[in-house]
Amino acid sequence: MSARSYALQVLEQVIYHDAYASLAMRRPDKDLSREDMGLVSELVYGTLRNLTWLEYQWNDLVKKKPSSRISALLDMTVYQLLFLDRIPAYAAVDEAVRLCGKHDKGFVNAILRNVQRRGVREAEVTDRLERCALMTSHPLWLLKLWKAHYGEDTAVAIAEFNQTRAFVYGRINTLKTDRAQLEADGAVFVNDLSFTYDGVLTDTDWFREGKAVVQDVSSALIPVLLNLRPGMKVLDVCAAPGTKTQEIAMLMENCGEITAMDIYPERAALIPPLMARTGVDIVKVKTGDACIRQKDFADNSFDRILIDAPCSGLGDLRHKPEIRFHVKPEDLNAIANVQKQILDTSCGYLKPDGILVYSTCTLNRKENEYQTALFIDRHPEFELISEKTYMPMENRSDGFYAAVMRKKGNS
Repeated sequence: MSARSYALQVLEQVIYHDAYASLAMRRPDKDLSREDMGLVSELVYGTLRNLTWLEYQWNDLVKKKPSSRISALLDMTVYQLLFLDRIPAYAAVDEAVRLCGKHDKGFVNAILRNVQRRGVREAEVTDRLERCALMTSHPLWLLKLWKAHYGEDTAVAIAEFNQTRAFVYGRINTLKTDRAQLEADGAVFVNDLSFTYDGVLTDTDWFREGKAVVQDVSSALIPVLLNLRPGMKVLDVCAAPGTKTQEIAMLMENCGEITAMDIYPERAALIPPLMARTGVDIVKVKTGDACIRQKDFADNSFDRILIDAPCSGLGDLRHKPEIRFHVKPEDLNAIANVQKQILDTSCGYLKPDGILVYSTCTLNRKENEYQTALFIDRHPEFELISEKTYMPMENRSDGFYAAVMRKKGNS
């Protein structure tokens, strides 16, 4: 199987069958080299990031939309024609024709030659949001939501930033190393915890030895808000794959007790290997539904609780561009209801004077500020200490929200 054939297979699954690109690419053909997989990643993520714009380049040339496979093939090939200078146009078109069945070869060749001959088809819309939606391949409803919540300029800025390539950030594990050692090996720190690296982080000895983990800058800021100390008892409610759990243990100097819970057994199973690799031995893993009262969690029993809640993921559209097509407006209410249940169920486990941090990786006030405000209305025993939305273009990272809430003491 060639790189383009594999990329096409992944794209069809992601675009038309709601798969996620990162998961679909975890089972590559054994014949594909690292270089081949680099091309696959470029074709898949580049096509997804520009999907609406790419389809706009050819959809006026057809009388009716072709099959899902041929549509994905046209999108992927037009991406190569318009965005990848290093791939000759004739090679991209010839390969696309080879990937067709015999009945589609002439059709695909004709469409692609016409696109190549015409060049970029300019956007015909003038409304700012509609034009942005087309050129950045975001659904218009999402841009309207962001405009309502954050203003039009910010909505456009978020969408434009989502079209840039995502950085891979590392986060230090101070249980095994220090900043000076990583800097000597090429890490460039952007704050006390997070760094960039001019190479493949997962190929380094630091990663294999657990001295560093892959974690976004904004994500790494969330556990810090718990104001942790060694010896505490902490609950990480939606913990898998365990990156924030590991950071909690690190901030506690691997002294205390952490319960890491997740609803899915296969995801919960990812946590112990990460703890072992990074030198953490204070984490107990539990499989459970955070919406349902856990009988083995007593009321007022945890010093700190982190609820990194399931969310619509609208802050993570650089790493996961397919979310913008998978999530629909009607999904947001259902997601917010799950978050409400998790908050209402989990808050009772917290000790008086304890801290609860509620966080999401989305940009949607209904899941963020409004969710927090409604929770405090229902639970007057809690007070809001702080809340913040981390806009992705500010730190060149994922968009996050975090609220720090304190459970009032008995006095």
